[in-house]
Amino acid sequence: MNAIEFDKVTLTYGGRRVLSDVSFSLPQGAFVGLLGANGAGKTTMLRAILGLIKPAGGAISVLGKSPTRGNADIGYMPQARRALGDVGVSGLDFVLSAAGGHRWGWPVASAAEKEAAWKALEEVGAGDLARRPLGELSGGERQRILIAQSLIGNPQLLLLDEPLISLDAGHQRAIIDLVHQIGERLGIAVLFCSHEINPLLRAVDRVLYLGNRKAAIGSVDEVISGPVLSKLYGTHINVVRVAGRIFVMADDVELESGAHVHDL
Repeated sequence: MNAIEFDKVTLTYGGRRVLSDVSFSLPQGAFVGLLGANGAGKTTMLRAILGLIKPAGGAISVLGKSPTRGNADIGYMPQARRALGDVGVSGLDFVLSAAGGHRWGWPVASAAEKEAAWKALEEVGAGDLARRPLGELSGGERQRILIAQSLIGNPQLLLLDEPLISLDAGHQRAIIDLVHQIGERLGIAVLFCSHEINPLLRAVDRVLYLGNRKAAIGSVDEVISGPVLSKLYGTHINVVRVAGRIFVMADDVELESGAHVHDL
């Protein structure tokens, strides 16, 4: 069974067509980088997989079923700046907010919920962060807490929206390695969204690259190439490889450069 299937899917955002007639499939157990410049539609695609928006055309299958809001089989890590609200809450309580019926304002979590939260924290090597307030944690430590929260409920699919934002190179590598290991250990598919290509190069099985309302999928070498991306964008794209790094250029401007703001 494929973890995700898109069959001629069209997605819109704010009345604008973001993806048009996109088809692909991701097998269970794959570690896939969801790439593309800001505004390419990466977050919109994640929202469709989560059942938060419906496609304007085509069909989506997630773990063999149509997407539904609140699917417990999907672990979702939103962008940190959107997810982290009260920085005074402890790491454990933040993870508990995704366990069972426990939500902010509920006085007591069940023993089973606490056990699940501790298990998730240990899974990401963050047991020592359980009692510390989020406001005291580094960027990399906060990302571990967010990943732990996404593991509540033993998901069969992980969706991560820009987990590398604001991290230095060392913490980026640590987060990628952690997620890769979790995916392999649990035997589940991971869709790892990033506007940066290079940190993911050595880890992903394949990439799903969005651009110009279309998508290309395959290995890094198959997709991140001048001919494929030129066809995707409908204009000449130059892919430059320097010292093990890849730069995707259009008219001498790097498509993935610049600070990340809000993707669609």
